[in-house]
Amino acid sequence: MAVSKARYTGAAPVGLADGWSLERLVPPSRLFGANGLRTGPDGRVYVAQVAGSQISALDVDTGDLETISAQGGDVVAPDDVDFGPEGDLYITEYYDGRVSVRGADGASRVLRDDLPGANGITFHQGRLFVNECRIGGRLMELDLNGGAPRVLLENLPMPNAMEVGPDGMLYYPTLGGNDIWRIDPDGGEPERVAAGLGVPDAVKFDAEGRIVSTQVGSGEVLRIDPRNGERTVLATVAPGLDNLTFVDGRLFVSGFTGQITEILGGGRTRAVLPEGLTWPLDLTVDIDGVLYVADGTYFHRFTPGTGLEMLGMLFSPGWPGYVRGAASVGPGAFVVTTSNGQIARWTPARCEHQVLAGESEPFDQLYGVAVGPNGDVVAAELGTGRVVAVRATGEVTTSVSGLDRPMGVAFAADGTCLVSESGAGRVVSITGSGAVTVVDGLATPQGIAVRGGTLYIVDAEAKTLIAASLDGRSRTTIARDLPVGPPPGVDPKPLKGLPPFSGPQGLFAGVAAGPDGTVYVSADAEGSVLALRDLRGGDVRKGEPA
Repeated sequence: MAVSKARYTGAAPVGLADGWSLERLVPPSRLFGANGLRTGPDGRVYVAQVAGSQISALDVDTGDLETISAQGGDVVAPDDVDFGPEGDLYITEYYDGRVSVRGADGASRVLRDDLPGANGITFHQGRLFVNECRIGGRLMELDLNGGAPRVLLENLPMPNAMEVGPDGMLYYPTLGGNDIWRIDPDGGEPERVAAGLGVPDAVKFDAEGRIVSTQVGSGEVLRIDPRNGERTVLATVAPGLDNLTFVDGRLFVSGFTGQITEILGGGRTRAVLPEGLTWPLDLTVDIDGVLYVADGTYFHRFTPGTGLEMLGMLFSPGWPGYVRGAASVGPGAFVVTTSNGQIARWTPARCEHQVLAGESEPFDQLYGVAVGPNGDVVAAELGTGRVVAVRATGEVTTSVSGLDRPMGVAFAADGTCLVSESGAGRVVSITGSGAVTVVDGLATPQGIAVRGGTLYIVDAEAKTLIAASLDGRSRTTIARDLPVGPPPGVDPKPLKGLPPFSGPQGLFAGVAAGPDGTVYVSADAEGSVLALRDLRGGDVRKGEPA
């Protein structure tokens, strides 16, 4: 398979309508985030990417990447990996609750499919051990022939990536307990090795037999001597670290944002792969023209000259949940939809959120969200085919039902609510009698935005950005061959999710329009954000044609 420089590159350069320019505000990501790491027999580092349904092999010296298991293949949600005694790659699929095996010939098979939250995986003397990263998770030994597992421990508080130490004991961290434990692989009572850490999510051993552990909460890479408990911070990278591996004695760590970092001496680090966006998903612009990017487990502010600034992430205080849709509702405040099926008002600087709807009875796959002139918060519920509204009183009503996979939501200046119906290939307006077609003949419209008299639509399947009049009488294709949606010919398999981290996950290419007329698109196929500008001087604030 060919070596690739990025996770996906469009078949053709982006084509623009006359008078339009395109700028990538953030560069494309090399990976779909970076989760489990393991050094392979060939000396390369194998990187699991659960969000992108992909496994890549990285040459840590050249930075070259090879896709080993691609999106749309048999392996759907790879989170951690290890090599078996015959060289086969064993994979935990976190969101699908499976352990899969990929042979040297590229063929895959499922070893077990009844392990919810399957995560940490390690081999020891030909024996395979797996745990479940969930509240009440299990640690078990798996039969390589697919037989019933032997359970060593139950009711663990979210165990994660683990390894057998030089003393023959199996060491595992727990996120929920904020500690590291060990147990004899043959059974017995577990023993706590270290407590009061920075939320450890991986344990491996260096050549001197010392524990090295990534801390997802603090961003520290910590070394612990299991014989005397002595601790040393090797480096502080960033919150969201996930896993680690050694290559000829050199230490490499992964992070949720896709960065692979080499840990050098004296607290120094080297970026092997830079951080980037995992998707991204929805975009929103505040009244001052500042752009914000929802990226699932992260939420960013973009500032020209500075770039992305993280405002919150999975382990931040007051985090509302995996953010999919977002709309600015004032200085530093947002309404968001989460993959856990909730609509919330979130203020990152105050580290607080208020659930507006869906707390006791979650919605089914929420996507776009917008706030109407009367203050109603309106969101698209893809799973049920309806659009819901949350009134100021807290009352939740159905604005329209019977839609085919609604995704994007936006309001026109006169208060008309518009919805992209991705399954029907159209954008509709909501009226008292139901839904009225505004723009049809689309493939898979997702994100929509309105500025002035212009409706902007991202058609993910057609890979186009369209500008249409609000009466539907005229439309212009601003950009073609956009890096949005799945790669050509790929039918991505849905990620089922695992609460409380995430509900079902899916692609969503968002769009937003700034007050200066700039149109922003989340290029989820390559992990960048695009800024498109009309160089002819058209300004959507004035309702001028795009």
